[in-house]
Amino acid sequence: MKEYPIIKLSDQPELKDQAARWFHHKWGIPLEAYQESIAASLREGVVVPAWYVCMDGDRIVCGMGVIDNDFHNRKDLSPNVCAIYTEEDYRGQGIAGKLLNYVCEDMKAHGIDTLYLVTDHTSFYERYGWEFLCMVQQDGEEKLARMYVHKS
Repeated sequence: MKEYPIIKLSDQPELKDQAARWFHHKWGIPLEAYQESIAASLREGVVVPAWYVCMDGDRIVCGMGVIDNDFHNRKDLSPNVCAIYTEEDYRGQGIAGKLLNYVCEDMKAHGIDTLYLVTDHTSFYERYGWEFLCMVQQDGEEKLARMYVHKS
């Protein structure tokens, strides 16, 4: 199985604009929000936010970030893994799982051993050591979403 390099954007800041556009395109959140968060992640000594991508040549094929709060009412559950996306033609290869594990290890190396994420998925994250925690109210949404936790 082909390996796709995992890149933390703070290690390769030249990818910041490409990554901001990619996340914006995938999630429809204003480009400026990604640009600001990625720029903040590039500052020396900053642990959160952090942004990561997997590359196939010059193409981003998977990505995710770590931010304080992923637009939900449980501000005490922080930080959050967010914006998790794998290109459709790259799914089923374990790329997102490897990136999830990498992000958890990277955060642990920086003293953060508990991470949270909000999702509608019901079984994907359990494969990678995440556990369902509770339901949360997302900003502007009526339906509750699932909150997961990962402890390293």
